Amino acid sequence: MTLEQLRIFVAVAERQHVTQAAHALHLTQSAVSAAVAAIETRYAVTLFDRVGRGIRLTETGKQFLAQARAVLARAAEAETVLSDLSALKIGSLALSASQTVGNYWLPPLMQRFHASNDGIALTLTIGNTETVREAVHEGLVDLGFIEGPIDDPLLSVTAIADDEMVMVAPPGLVHAKRLGAADLAKIPWVLREHGSATRVVLEEALHHAGVAAAALKIVLELPSNESVRAAVEAGAGATLLSRHAVDASLRSGTLERLPFPLPKRHFYVLRHKQRYLSAAAKAFLAMVRKETSAKRSSRLSSPA
Repeated sequence: MTLEQLRIFVAVAERQHVTQAAHALHLTQSAVSAAVAAIETRYAVTLFDRVGRGIRLTETGKQFLAQARAVLARAAEAETVLSDLSALKIGSLALSASQTVGNYWLPPLMQRFHASNDGIALTLTIGNTETVREAVHEGLVDLGFIEGPIDDPLLSVTAIADDEMVMVAPPGLVHAKRLGAADLAKIPWVLREHGSATRVVLEEALHHAGVAAAALKIVLELPSNESVRAAVEAGAGATLLSRHAVDASLRSGTLERLPFPLPKRHFYVLRHKQRYLSAAAKAFLAMVRKETSAKRSSRLSSPA
């Protein structure tokens, strides 16, 4: 069995479609079918049930998929070790991040890293905290960046940067100089979906202020920071977002900050404890730590 056959099998299994897998791999459909058939014939197993024009993984196929992914991840690690010998002249670095980190904080850092290491191919996928955790856990990416701590014994979870949270609303929606529990209960709210790290911060802040999350007048629940910000700018209500997501809107005056104190939260970096950390990943982390340390020192030294 070859690595190429494993790659083909995984591509077909993930898509449940031979033609789509062939297109993604830039192979002919017959070549993909032949590779899968070769594995099934060699080991006298059935990896897919052919149902009409579609295919579905058999139980054997499902169990084999986990092993095939693990073998490919190990092969990728071997390639990474060899790339390190080129002293960052060639190689790749795969990152995954949750929304606020991936949409605002991480891209400028990626650009600065690329400027000094243009031989390293950088990729970024954006999801929620769980999909980032899973990607790092399964070895699909080198590093993950999220907005809250998680519990996974195989992952190292380290705070790497601070994030300022702000409560905002369209100008004129709220007139109070200080928001109390009664004010918070009367305001219409636009919120991220349940389970998002941003919503958790708001619910915890409200709890400390003596306001139950169930008492909020929620007019919209939306799946991204951008959609929440756009709805609030259009006058739908107030919200809580990272300063990264609303900074431009605050400067332009389309949003105003509400007088409600909020604790800072942290961004966290995830890496697999048992997987080889490439020179590119080490260099990227070193650059990120240097950048965030410099910004923290600058804020501390700035006059109040």
